[in-house]
Amino acid sequence: MLELVSVRRHFGPLKVIDDLDLSVAKGDVLGILGPNGAGKTTLFNVILGVHPVSAGHVRFEGRDITRKRPWSRCQMGIGRTYQVPKPFSHMSVFENVLVAAVSGGQGSIRASRDWAVEVVELTGLAHRMERPAGELSLLDLKRLELAKAVACRPKLLLLDEIAGGLTDMECDELLEIIRGVHRQGATIVWIEHVIHALRRAATRLAVLYGGKIISSGTPDAVLADPRVREVYLGVEA
Repeated sequence: MLELVSVRRHFGPLKVIDDLDLSVAKGDVLGILGPNGAGKTTLFNVILGVHPVSAGHVRFEGRDITRKRPWSRCQMGIGRTYQVPKPFSHMSVFENVLVAAVSGGQGSIRASRDWAVEVVELTGLAHRMERPAGELSLLDLKRLELAKAVACRPKLLLLDEIAGGLTDMECDELLEIIRGVHRQGATIVWIEHVIHALRRAATRLAVLYGGKIISSGTPDAVLADPRVREVYLGVEA
C-alpha cells in the first residue's frame, strides 16, 4: 500500500530522514518507535506531503505521489492525526467531523452527514455530539482527532502519538476504537511512545533512529533487539 524508496528529508545540513526505505502492506498495523528527535513526525509529514522530499520517492497503491500536494493525498485515501489535537474549538464535535467527511470523503453533503454520524458513534463521541470541541477532555479530544481522520475515509491511517498523556484505562478505550477502525479495512501506521499499546495492536514494529530504520519485525523480536534496547530503551547492548 505504501512504499518509501531512498527517501531523504534534509533541513539545510540537518539530515532528519536519510536514505530511508519503508514498505507497508495492506492490512498492516505498523508501529513506529524511536527516541525524541529520531525523525518520526517528519516521516509522517513526508508521507502526507507537508514536507517535500529532498530525494527519493513515495508511492501509494503503486502510484508515485512524491509531488502530490497534501490535500490530494488526503483525497486519495491517506489520513492522519496530530500529536497535539487540532479541533475547530468553536464548532461542535459533529461539525468538526462533518467538515472532515466533506473535505476528505468527496461525497454528497447528505452522504457526508450520514457518515459523520457513523464515525461519531464509532469513536464513542455520540454523547458529546453537540458539545463545542473546545470544552472536551483530553481523552475526548483524542477521540475527536481520530474521528476527523477516520471521517476522511482513509485507506491508510497515520496515528501520531495518539495515546500520549492518557491513563492506562483511557488508552485501553482508545485501543478498542483503533481496532474497530482497522477491522473496517484501514491500514495503520502508528507512531507511539506508549510501548504496551503498540505491542498489543501492531502486527509489526519498526524503529527509527538517526533518520534510518535500524530494526523491523514482529513486536517481540524488535523489542528484544540489542540495538533497540540501547538507543531507545537506554539498556546497554
